Amino acid sequence: MAVANLDGVSVCGRLFTQTDLGVIRGFVAETPVLCRAEVARRTCAELAWVGLDGRPKLMSCRVALLRLAARKLIELPPPRNRNGNGRALLARVAGIEALGPVERSAGAWTELRVRPIEGKHDSRLWNEAIDRFHYLGYTPLPGAQMRYLVEAAEGLLGVLGFGASAWKVACRDRFIGWTPEQRKERLHLVVNNARFLILPWVRSKNLASLVLGMALRRIPVDFEARYGYRPVLAETFVERERFRGTCYRAANWIYLGDTQGRGKLDRHKEYRLPVKQVYVYPLGPGFRKELCS
Repeated sequence: MAVANLDGVSVCGRLFTQTDLGVIRGFVAETPVLCRAEVARRTCAELAWVGLDGRPKLMSCRVALLRLAARKLIELPPPRNRNGNGRALLARVAGIEALGPVERSAGAWTELRVRPIEGKHDSRLWNEAIDRFHYLGYTPLPGAQMRYLVEAAEGLLGVLGFGASAWKVACRDRFIGWTPEQRKERLHLVVNNARFLILPWVRSKNLASLVLGMALRRIPVDFEARYGYRPVLAETFVERERFRGTCYRAANWIYLGDTQGRGKLDRHKEYRLPVKQVYVYPLGPGFRKELCS
């Protein structure tokens, strides 16, 4: 949702002034053959929208442009690709073959590892696993993100992904103790475990909590390598009517409370969503100092 105020409209944590919107409208009108990816690149360049590492915030920009277009504040060129933006994936890739069903203890897997995706094949493999077997299906993760494959010598066991954190969560914000201004400036230091999937034929007690622990040890280092900063807190949302959050509790995540059944950016109580349990995991002992500085 885009939030309007007297100065402009706030989307994806950035205020787009009327001047900013005019700049976007201007170069889109001047060069109507631009694809949407190029519009995002031009927007980042013209508005100096970069991350802490100095690289353009292209993913956040593309999401912001879609929301601005939905509000009819700008006009975007037609999409060139037909299989993205949350639509069902049609292409299938090799690598998601059922192993069994397989039943074994978490410690019995050979060469168990959690590794970042590398290249197009890994990316398509991750997308397909989520599309076929996760109850939410495939949609692109927002903002700065890391996606991982869970593998063993026996084959692919699961996938998980971390993306941008929720803009505002009452119980999380109370737990951190930050002010609205601190939240605005430091929100990027919180990452959201937006997807976690153990493939349905893999039956392995304690595997999920073990994998979560392995991923959390990687997250600060991997984010720093890719984006130039280290997150200090992880969050996740567990749909209360579907799951009990057992693997998160077993992995020592902290249960904070439940959501109010609203979306990440729903400030006007317009959309009713399933109530979710909120869990967080500190990625370092000084997380509050980092988030409240």
